[in-house]
Amino acid sequence: MGSHRADPRGHTAATATPSPGGRRKAVRPKRRSPLPGVPALIGVAAVLAAGAGAIGLDGGGTALAGAHTTVNNGTDAFAFAGTGRQRAVSRDTDRQAIAASTNSTLKAEAEAMGEQRNAALTSLAHSAEKRANQIAKNLWILPTTGYHLTGRFGMVSGLWSTFHTGLDFAAPTGTPIYAIADGVITSTGWDGPYGNKTVETLEDGTEIWYAHQSAIGVQAGDDVHQGEQIGNIGSTGNTTGPHVHIEVRPGGGDPVDPYPAFIAHGVTP
Repeated sequence: MGSHRADPRGHTAATATPSPGGRRKAVRPKRRSPLPGVPALIGVAAVLAAGAGAIGLDGGGTALAGAHTTVNNGTDAFAFAGTGRQRAVSRDTDRQAIAASTNSTLKAEAEAMGEQRNAALTSLAHSAEKRANQIAKNLWILPTTGYHLTGRFGMVSGLWSTFHTGLDFAAPTGTPIYAIADGVITSTGWDGPYGNKTVETLEDGTEIWYAHQSAIGVQAGDDVHQGEQIGNIGSTGNTTGPHVHIEVRPGGGDPVDPYPAFIAHGVTP
C-alpha cells in the first residue's frame, strides 16, 4: 500500500473528477485570497483608529498634548516652586524695607536727641563759664528786688547809737532776700536792734550782714550760692519800716560803706 505526503505548502491535493467519457477531469484547488479576512480588517481598523486618535489628529491629540503642557506650565512642581520662591523673596524684600525704614527712623530720633543733648550741654557749659567768670571777678548781685534805698552808710539818727553802719533796701514785708555772692552761713538768729540777722562769709573772708528779716531761711553751716533765697524782708529790731539792712565787713572787721563796695563788685544799688 502506498503512502501519501502532505503538501508541503499546505495546499489541498487536486482530485480527479470523472469525465463523461471515462476520463478524469482535473479539478484545480482554490487559491487563498491575498486579502486578510474580516476579523483582521477589523483589528487593523482599530489600530488605525487608535493611531489617528493619538497622532493623526493634529488638531486633537497634539492640541491636547499642548494643552496639557500649557496647564502644567502653571502647576508643575518646578513652576510652583518658582512662584513660591518669588513670593518668599517678595516677603523678604518687604521685611527688609520695613526694617530699613524703622532703622532710619530710630537713627533720626537718636540724632535729634543727641543734638538736643549737645545743645543743653553747650548751654550749661556757657552758663557755667559765665558763672566761673563772675566768681573769678568776684561780682555781686543786689540782695532784693522792687526796693528803694532809705538809710545810707554814715547817716546819724536817734535810731542808731553812733551812725548808720549799712545800706537799707526798703521793700514790702515778705519780699525775698538773696545771697549777694557764694559763701557759707556763719550765724543766724536774733541780735537786738538788728532783729533777725543772718551773717554770710564770702570766699575772700568778707562778712555780709542781712538784718531785720521777718523770716530766716538758712542756718549756720549752710553753703549758699549767689542768688539763692536766704530769708525775707521784715521790720524786726530797731526799724521804722520793712527793709533789709546790709552791712559789709571785710575780713569780719569793721563795716565799710556798702554802696561803693557793690559798685566795686560790678553792681550799682
